[in-house]
Amino acid sequence: MQKPRLRLPQMFNMSFGFLGIQFGWGLQLANMSAIYEKLGASPDQVPILWLAAPVTGLLVQPIVGILSDRTWGRLGRRRPYFLVGAIFASIALFAMPTSTTLWMAASLLWILDASINVSMEPFRAFVADQLPDEQRTTGFVMQSFFIGIGASLANALPIILRWLGVAGETASGIPLTVKYSFQIGAAAFLLAVLWTVLTTREYPPEDMEAFEREKRERRGLGVAAMLRDIGLAVRQMPTTMKQLAVVQVFTWLGLFCMWMFFVPATARHVFGAVDPASELYTRGMEWGGFVFAFYSITCFLVAFALPKLAELSSRKMVHAGALALGALGLLSMYLIRDPYLLLLTMVGVGVAWASILSMPYAILSGALPPARMGVYMGVFNAFIVIPEIIASLGFGPLIRAVFGEGNPNVPLYMVMLGGVSLLIAAGAVAGVDDPGEARTIAVPGTVAPAESALPAV
Repeated sequence: MQKPRLRLPQMFNMSFGFLGIQFGWGLQLANMSAIYEKLGASPDQVPILWLAAPVTGLLVQPIVGILSDRTWGRLGRRRPYFLVGAIFASIALFAMPTSTTLWMAASLLWILDASINVSMEPFRAFVADQLPDEQRTTGFVMQSFFIGIGASLANALPIILRWLGVAGETASGIPLTVKYSFQIGAAAFLLAVLWTVLTTREYPPEDMEAFEREKRERRGLGVAAMLRDIGLAVRQMPTTMKQLAVVQVFTWLGLFCMWMFFVPATARHVFGAVDPASELYTRGMEWGGFVFAFYSITCFLVAFALPKLAELSSRKMVHAGALALGALGLLSMYLIRDPYLLLLTMVGVGVAWASILSMPYAILSGALPPARMGVYMGVFNAFIVIPEIIASLGFGPLIRAVFGEGNPNVPLYMVMLGGVSLLIAAGAVAGVDDPGEARTIAVPGTVAPAESALPAV
């Protein structure tokens, strides 16, 4: 089916839910490590406390992808999953800052991360479902735009609340600015996803009779059959996807170094705080979250420049350059002691983030069979989850072996390691084949390369 070109307001509506999803991610990523420290965790214990969430995501994402590929009803194919994930994520966000113990916070993070994955994974397939080839880069960039806005609001909210006079802590030591931010984020998440669900229609399967027949045949086959389908998808993985997997692993290792340690590094390295229970540490934590807002602001400011830059050069060149800028931003933290100069580190990270959220998916979508877009996007997202598992299991022993247990400079060193990882990812982009480049930019509407025509399951 030749899909019609969508107008900008239609692309706005279909991507608006990502603002809410990123509100949830932004609050989680900017604050969870500091919340763990407030609840008594040491820096070398923080990575393992993130483990349950990515292990869940590793299974949730491809399974949700398969289920959404096979779903059709009143809400369409992908929208039921947006909505269910948003409801559970909002509940977890609301409850998170009421945590009184480490196990409670880690359990809620598990629920939150799994629920966000249920909402987020089908959104990637949703863009590819709805848009013709020549609009997909713009569609994924529109998601980056809303991700930037959502994360900017989420990251800045605690310090804005402090400026508005909010002070104090919960009984367990979590700042009230963080508590109220999470609870505002819960409402924002649900309302933004509802907007997309209620304002966007989906295309039905091209052959509804064949779709229903396959659905009946697969009914009752259960999880084992879905796992076999995932295994088949992995074995038939397009070459482009394998090449992008290397880029993704190093990219997201770098990002998890930043998310886990940038806020504690700000409190310790820039503010000079040592005691996580101190007021100075709390102010450093809030400033670190505020600084995060600047990479998100940069993201939505530059997002719509990326398609034009890709037309003038290539998507690969844009992505490699953006990752290199992000690496330089993280590495520069070593030289910075002024809180205001720290804002500059996030400019490079913001450019990288805008590209990370759009270019790999735009490149990948041209190499995937439309009938299996959901499962392949789910499998591809595993290359985000795997680095998180590596970080959760490996960073603690790495810190103890290389930097020493209790070393106050550990957060800074881990941010630097993140910069090195992004540089490796930038170099790996050169080995990626982009089969859709000519079709997407130079010759819109032509037939996909042979590799896109993988056999359907």
